[in-house]
Amino acid sequence: MGVKIYSRSVGLLVAATAAGAAILLWVAVASDEPAAGRTVDEGLLLGMWTYLYALDIPAPRVLLAAVALAIFFAAGVALIERRVTNKSRRSSDYRTAPLAPKIVMAATRGVFAGPVAITVLIPAHNEEASLPATLCSLLSQSHRPGRIILVADNCTDGTVAVALEHGVEVHESAGNTKKKAGALNQVLARILPDQGDNDIIMIVDADTTLDAGFLETGVARFTSDRALMAVGGLFYGEPGSGILGQMQRNEYVRYSAQIKRRRGMVFVLTGTASMFRSRALRAVASNRGSALPGHNGDVYDTQALTEDNELTIALKSLGALIISPSECTVVTEVMPTLRSLWVQRLRWQRGALENIGAYGITPSTLRYWAQQLGIGYSVIALSAFLLLIVLTLLSVDGWVWFPFWLGIGTVFTVERVVSVWKGGWAARVLAVTVIPELLFDMYLNAVYIKGIIDITLGRQGSWGHVMQPITERPVVIT
Repeated sequence: MGVKIYSRSVGLLVAATAAGAAILLWVAVASDEPAAGRTVDEGLLLGMWTYLYALDIPAPRVLLAAVALAIFFAAGVALIERRVTNKSRRSSDYRTAPLAPKIVMAATRGVFAGPVAITVLIPAHNEEASLPATLCSLLSQSHRPGRIILVADNCTDGTVAVALEHGVEVHESAGNTKKKAGALNQVLARILPDQGDNDIIMIVDADTTLDAGFLETGVARFTSDRALMAVGGLFYGEPGSGILGQMQRNEYVRYSAQIKRRRGMVFVLTGTASMFRSRALRAVASNRGSALPGHNGDVYDTQALTEDNELTIALKSLGALIISPSECTVVTEVMPTLRSLWVQRLRWQRGALENIGAYGITPSTLRYWAQQLGIGYSVIALSAFLLLIVLTLLSVDGWVWFPFWLGIGTVFTVERVVSVWKGGWAARVLAVTVIPELLFDMYLNAVYIKGIIDITLGRQGSWGHVMQPITERPVVIT
């Protein structure tokens, strides 16, 4: 499989396709003959308040067009994804899918590669404040890792001292200018050659705390399934940061629930905490520069802004089986300000676009292309919806209630509340108010549009780093 480069055109392609789908629906709606206007009726609520209402509903053909378009795209993506997954699992072509389950199972049949041993790598750049909690969560695991290495990248604070205080190894990057990916490549080049096929490399961000049973669950999965190449975590937001933090926590709860419904079929192996079989990382490194983007010998593509998303696509492109079990949960930081959220999400968005642009349209990336198109379509739909509401408010003298749209809105609100139910009362109260989360979505839509514009104009993407305040350190566990 040759690497295809779409580069700057990926933004235009995504935007044009999403706009085309929106125009298609608009044409279906606009082609309908408007029904004769009905008289607005008047009602009395509790014998005290007078209100106006109208029983108008969209024409059946309009409703049918909207529903058909949604089903077409949703079912189409699901069927394609299922077919790609099944084909990957059954592949016996070592050249294109060296990590396919059928190939891995055949190669390991009757071979004992030793017990599962875990080496944890913690990439860190000035993480003195958050690192103690991360280390304590690792050292208190029910299945403790055999080795923990702090990968200190150009640190100027007390990050290294904190690691040594907790009794873990430290690898300081040398001459690294490639951020997190470059620092990890340096230490992986040193330790991967000595790793057995049954050994596990775990990457944990220095601002992440793991559930006490994370490693135990991961080891059990790797032990019971020789074909499994990676296990990712489901992430939840840390407390604090006011309503902005709660919005992010709601977002993460919904994402985790979505992955659970998919029975662990994961979109991205989160950079917060993921476990990889060593043979999988070696396969990625050996295929860089040929079947995969990047430089041969590197595990991580140093050109990728979102290295976790890129590595996920790389593994899937090689046929790897990956999952995110519901028992593997972590708590990660939330952005405390709109500015820091903008920087984080712009990097995520730019990284996602650049990754699919680097890989091109392949069976393994179709799901990611569809995801970007879906986001683009939702940006247009939500923006148009809110614009029409504003125009309506400016154009009418009195508010008219439409039972049909009130019913649709009620269903939408119930779904928003149910989808964050496990997040607690604060999550439910925020969800039921609807408007704050719609404004949050519009903010993220602005980030999406900025990412499309930046990649189309060839602007350089930036990493961004949020410094956390130093608080009292947790008790050291050794």
